[in-house]
Amino acid sequence: MADDFDRVIERRRTESSKWRKFEPDVLPLWVADMDFPAPEPVIRALRERVEHGVFGYVLEQPEFHEVVVDRLRKRYGWHVSPEAIVLLPGVIPGFNLACRAFAAPGDGVLIHVPAYPPILRCPGNSGLSRDEAPLARRPDGRYAVDWEAFEGAITERTRVFLLCNPQNPTGRMFAREDLTRMAEICLGRGLVICADEIHCDLAFEGRQHIPIASLAPEVEARTITLMAPSKTYNLAGLKCSIAVIPEPGLREKFVAARVDLVQTVNVLGYTAALAAYRDGGPWLEAVLRYLEANRDFAVQYVRAQLPGCAVAPPEATYLAWIDCRGAGIPGGDPYTFFLEEGRVALNDGRTFG
Repeated sequence: MADDFDRVIERRRTESSKWRKFEPDVLPLWVADMDFPAPEPVIRALRERVEHGVFGYVLEQPEFHEVVVDRLRKRYGWHVSPEAIVLLPGVIPGFNLACRAFAAPGDGVLIHVPAYPPILRCPGNSGLSRDEAPLARRPDGRYAVDWEAFEGAITERTRVFLLCNPQNPTGRMFAREDLTRMAEICLGRGLVICADEIHCDLAFEGRQHIPIASLAPEVEARTITLMAPSKTYNLAGLKCSIAVIPEPGLREKFVAARVDLVQTVNVLGYTAALAAYRDGGPWLEAVLRYLEANRDFAVQYVRAQLPGCAVAPPEATYLAWIDCRGAGIPGGDPYTFFLEEGRVALNDGRTFG
């Protein structure tokens, strides 16, 4: 069956947080949750699993690990063993676990800002300090690493670098040179790298995502990589993600931190993730073309219709980071202005640091 991304699916009568958070006349554009149905192979696999009728505990099967290993090799040229794959119910639990496993109260976590709000909250959840390295906004509106700020944010108590790549909210996909320099600095200072790469499949214009752990064996040995099918295939509500941790000692500490706190995935999430990773390739190619056209339309609209607002085309993700500081919005509060005057729900940029 051909994918029809133009088909409108009514979600307000479901329990959708995206569509039920605001009043019915508000257009919700505040969360990374697509309105497309999942790939047909995923729906078919879920239907077959539901018809079985029994939904007991999940015991991971070799097939899942083998499918992930094959995907990492084919998409990124990254060779890992099946043992490196750890299943989790989400990327957010994953980076919180990493901070608890490799830092003690009073230690620090290095992050770029602006940042996805759960990343901003993560250090405080474990009694850790947030060592912020602001990204630099270039004249073209794109963001780049400020290397002086990056190195200057690292202290004697910094233990973990929490990387988000592709970067949320700016849509920046870091180049190999940037990743290599970040890794060299972190390894030189003895940091563990936890890489949130949940948007890794959503790259535009033929760009190729590079997992930071794939740069070199010594980087891989100090890196926890978090990925998921949730953003890629619109499966966020099914709660299934993966941590890729090739180094046995690092993996052992990470797994120990989850005991009795973060359990394994649910049976339907497992089924959906396996089907998506195994059979969702054609759907992904099609949706990327559609998303790139949406991105181009949104950027052109902001530039033409919203005087004083600036936006750079994201290199990856389906997020847009709009700078409204030059728009002269009353009260300097774009979030409230767009919600009340335009009935459009966006995110308040201040929550990203």
